[in-house]
Amino acid sequence: MCGEGEEAQDDCGSREEWTLLFWTSVAVVVPVIITLWCSAQRSKRKTHMKDFFRKSKHGWHYTDLFNKPTYCCVCSQHILQGAFCDCCGVCADEQCLRRADRSLPCKEIMAPSSPEGAMEHRWVRGNVPLASYCAVCKQQCGTQPKLCDFRCVWCQTTVHDDCMESLTDGDVCDLGEFHSLIIPPHYLYRVNKLRRRHPDEYSKLGSSCGSGWTPVLVLANTRSGNNMGEVLLGEFRTLLNPVQVFDLSQLTPSKALQLCTLLPPGSVQVLVCGGDGTVGWVLDAIDAMKLKGQDQFIPRVTILPLGTGNDLSNTLGWGAGYAGEIPVEQVLRNILDAEVVKMDRWKVQVASKGVYFRKPKVLSMNNYFSVGPDALMALSFHAHREKTPSFFSSRIINKAVYFLYGTRDCLVQECKDLDKRIELELDGERVELPSLEGIIVCNIGYWGGGCRLWEGMGDEPCPPTRLDDGLLEVVGVFGSFHCAQIQVKLANPVRLGQAHTVRLVLKSSTMPMQVDGEPWAQGPCTITITHKTQALMLYHSAEQTDDDDDETSASETESPTPHDSPRAPGPASARA
Repeated sequence: MCGEGEEAQDDCGSREEWTLLFWTSVAVVVPVIITLWCSAQRSKRKTHMKDFFRKSKHGWHYTDLFNKPTYCCVCSQHILQGAFCDCCGVCADEQCLRRADRSLPCKEIMAPSSPEGAMEHRWVRGNVPLASYCAVCKQQCGTQPKLCDFRCVWCQTTVHDDCMESLTDGDVCDLGEFHSLIIPPHYLYRVNKLRRRHPDEYSKLGSSCGSGWTPVLVLANTRSGNNMGEVLLGEFRTLLNPVQVFDLSQLTPSKALQLCTLLPPGSVQVLVCGGDGTVGWVLDAIDAMKLKGQDQFIPRVTILPLGTGNDLSNTLGWGAGYAGEIPVEQVLRNILDAEVVKMDRWKVQVASKGVYFRKPKVLSMNNYFSVGPDALMALSFHAHREKTPSFFSSRIINKAVYFLYGTRDCLVQECKDLDKRIELELDGERVELPSLEGIIVCNIGYWGGGCRLWEGMGDEPCPPTRLDDGLLEVVGVFGSFHCAQIQVKLANPVRLGQAHTVRLVLKSSTMPMQVDGEPWAQGPCTITITHKTQALMLYHSAEQTDDDDDETSASETESPTPHDSPRAPGPASARA
């Protein structure tokens, strides 16, 4: 009897163990299965939404509860999962998305004006910008936690629901604060109806858009620097005509700039959102327009710096980097206040020794050419960024990596004895080189992410620099540590001179070189730098851009004009 009781007890304990094991397995496996199923459904839903977005006339982008609070323009409910249009501002949850796409039209890039010649408001209800005020009663709009109030997608005027009937200007839209930068839809409609496509006809149509009409084209590189390009594209599409805004990852600058040929000659401005490399890409496309005989349509170029160095942007007064610290509205205001200047562009011809049947490599230079430690840092950075591009998505990380490569070169000194391996000629005259590790040929005042290289510490008189004087500044550095000292104003560069033509002969070995941040390793060769053309740029002089605002260099004492200011005449010395 005792044995039977023990067997029953063991069977009972075994059943309890199996029951516990079963429910434990269920508790672990079921959540995993549910998670995997939800992930698959989410992926399927996002793929479906992307296909829908691509076919739609709206510029839909995914949004959810964790973004800024938005309300569906169809059912007026708070959006948990849905989409918004970055062109017109329409928002819809996932269930109402198709209905919104059919019933709520987007901004029309091309449309006729009213019989009276005026343009009508295009109202969208709800989700008005924060801190917007009613055009009638001057009180703040969008303060209620629901879908309320109206916004015009063209002039950005906001009106309360109750004040809509009291709006004084009725249905007339003047395109708002940035009317001189916007391409109205009726202009493109009239251009499309023209029988004779001629610049004079464009000028006549442009006069109907008001005096001082200077439309701006926005060309953004979504891969530059801190990856702000995608956000900026949406913000500019909201304020401007979407036809003016181009994503350079989907369309080349050459194709985007063809819109200039449908606008009045000499009126177009181009805002390049990207780094110095993106600016060079756009300027090369403008040079291609000159070769096609489209000189009269050449635009003026301005910069919103999204890259890592941004030395050209800094030189032209647009800052050392943009991270959203000012709204895009202020960016457009700064463009309205900017002035036109000319900037020299240069041709860099690289002829490799021993290769007689191959054409020399030809590059365009806006900022600087260098051989030595700074080119070595750029080459190492470029190689690692090609392997893991996702890691280099922050301007701070990029500069930290540059610092690490510079520190390593201080110890290794891969470019030492450069003076024994290279010959330098300035305007045909041979220059005796001291014991250097690097030579830098500059067209602009800034170098290395915000350093005034030619000026150095500012304690020695030096010839002034200008963007349009047809001269290059040539300096030498003793190594990476010397470069770092120059950047913090603890040392001066070795000023080798100024010249209209620079020629370098690399006699032996392979050396790192770069043009405007694009590096490569180069064997024995002859490098010739000559003047190519001049580009029309926009110069913003409202505020200074570096930390030496209160300092005055000795060269500024010699000349009353600021460094790199192309507006006032300055001496053009051939040699230092």
